[in-house]
Amino acid sequence: MASRKKEKPAVDEGAELIAALDQMVREKGIDREIIFETIEASLLSACKKHYGGSENMRIVMNRENGRFEVYAQKIVSEEAEDDFTQISLADAHEIDVTAGVGDMVEIAVTPKNFGYVAVQSAKQVVVQKFRELEREILYNEYASKEHQLITGIVSRKERKNYVISLGRMESWLPPSEQVRGEELRVGGRVKVYITEVRQTTKGPQVNISRSRPELVACLFKSEVPEVEDGTVEIKFISREAGSRTKMAVISHREGVDPVGACVGPNGSRVNIIVSELRGEKIDIISYNSDPEAFIAAALAPSKVVRVIISGENAARVIVPDNQLSLAIGKEGQNARLAARLTGYKVDIKSESQAKAAEMDEKLARVGFPREEAERAEDAPERDPEALAEEDYKEI
Repeated sequence: MASRKKEKPAVDEGAELIAALDQMVREKGIDREIIFETIEASLLSACKKHYGGSENMRIVMNRENGRFEVYAQKIVSEEAEDDFTQISLADAHEIDVTAGVGDMVEIAVTPKNFGYVAVQSAKQVVVQKFRELEREILYNEYASKEHQLITGIVSRKERKNYVISLGRMESWLPPSEQVRGEELRVGGRVKVYITEVRQTTKGPQVNISRSRPELVACLFKSEVPEVEDGTVEIKFISREAGSRTKMAVISHREGVDPVGACVGPNGSRVNIIVSELRGEKIDIISYNSDPEAFIAAALAPSKVVRVIISGENAARVIVPDNQLSLAIGKEGQNARLAARLTGYKVDIKSESQAKAAEMDEKLARVGFPREEAERAEDAPERDPEALAEEDYKEI
């Protein structure tokens, strides 16, 4: 007797589709109903083409078994002139005895073998929709963290770029956003500032930085409760990453010292931030609405004798002779950061330089050369300005 091949049991593709869909929903956390609606909309478009582009159609996917039914919505008329959009009154009564002319009735018009075709199409739709929704979920997740601090892990270094793992995705830290001279250890944790989150054709893109001033502000927000709750406000901040930061703070509650709050007991708070920034120096000053006082404070640690506002967003600063190099800073850094912090162009002079400049201005007003003034200074009981005026009268 010839052996009969065992027939393979029929595969319920609808049930398989539901099982796969439910698994992906659990793993990705995507709304199940959104997937069903997307599948129905995609298949409906295909059915409308099959039925001549009629808009009066509806497709339903069973949420339990994955089976599909197609319904055509037709207007009842005495005699149907268009089979796609109309149904005769007699035929309508076979479906609904209460139907009248002008009413709409639904007719099941599921095509033959539609279930198989629908499942195959649905699988493609599900894959595509999951990609889109996953990108959207990722984008929303990281967009909510834009302009905030996030801790990542250094995955690798590719040429001059670091690749930082931010959890569910990776981001590039280019040289322009790195701290000069800072070497990050692969596998090490690092805090970065999210500058921008963009949605691209390849999915969300997260741009990060280690060099922006905002990173320092976020570090203080995470370490100083008074900054976090708004009691102390960071008004302005200027930074040369890896070297020095200047930060102006103000208190919105009487009795709270804004500088002391940021520094912390025995410098505990600021030291944590300095450590995170690999030893970067941080000058914290109290903001003052008086520009002269604010500029003087911004030039710390240098002492300032006098600040003269010499024009719009311009100021002349006089410092003791022995404080000039400190006020300017190495390669002009202290003056540069103070200018960025205050918004004023700062011209720094020592007391002796300022005195000489003032004399030049006085002599210039009367047309007396400096050389003559210096000779006049040697003359006993004679004032250089008076001599200058005398020479001017003789001329």
